[in-house]
Amino acid sequence: MHRHAICWLNGELLPAAQATLSVLDHGLLYGDGIFEGIRFYNRHAFRLDAHLDRLELSARAIALQIPYGRDALIEAIARTIAAFEEPDGYLRLVVTRGVGPMGLNPRGCGPATLFIVADQLSLTSRAVREEGARLIIAATQRLPPNGLDPRIKSLNYLNHILARIEANHAGVDEAVLLNGAGRVAEGTAENLFVVRDGALLTPPTTEGALDGITRQCIIEVAVEAGIPVCECPLAPYDLYTADECFLTGTAAELIPVRDIGGRPMTQCPGQLFLSLQDRFAALVERETGSMAADRSPHLRLERT
Repeated sequence: MHRHAICWLNGELLPAAQATLSVLDHGLLYGDGIFEGIRFYNRHAFRLDAHLDRLELSARAIALQIPYGRDALIEAIARTIAAFEEPDGYLRLVVTRGVGPMGLNPRGCGPATLFIVADQLSLTSRAVREEGARLIIAATQRLPPNGLDPRIKSLNYLNHILARIEANHAGVDEAVLLNGAGRVAEGTAENLFVVRDGALLTPPTTEGALDGITRQCIIEVAVEAGIPVCECPLAPYDLYTADECFLTGTAAELIPVRDIGGRPMTQCPGQLFLSLQDRFAALVERETGSMAADRSPHLRLERT
């Protein structure tokens, strides 16, 4: 954690290192809660409405009452960003079921706990962002939608952590999770795109992919640029034979992929990736006034 990380906890702003939760909070005991990761640039939260929409839908899906209305949440987010020492950063907004008796039953829990942490976050090194990430296909499978719908941003990430442990053991940067049918779902913390014959392909949420905010941004800017986009099922074969591949996510932003399972991509970073990266940086700048394309190494690669 950044030593200057800030936390808004149930209405109080304090250094993140001083923020504490009860050991009886069901978010800690059972992973009973939801979250959103939100980037901010030039002290403006990017696509905040979309993130709060998804937070509210996740809460409804697990019958969790968010303890603050949207206006109060927006004010809390603004206060947290203003208290952070840097103009660009990452927010983690978490809502837990709250303190309750031991046992899985959520009855008796509450009130819900809500906290927002502002910090810096980079999932990969600058070298990986410039040269591309190395991936494996994990043996760990994505939980099926009829078990836990991927549209719910829950605190239950052990499935993805196990896949990331596989990547660590293999000495690579990231892992791809397949669904129960053997088709591509997503990375451990990112959505996945491939490029074939100038078209952009990505798995639909019905395959186990999160309905990512950055994923939607990339689809949006690609459509505006006249790039064909298809949300369609993908097999490992489609990854191995792609012209380009890249990962997207709020935390990850955009990361090119160099190889998957030891099979190198034809291009990395590819021309379509570089074009979309520029368009995404321009979108962030338009919506936040951040000049992010000039400031942030995460949004623009050095061309070599």
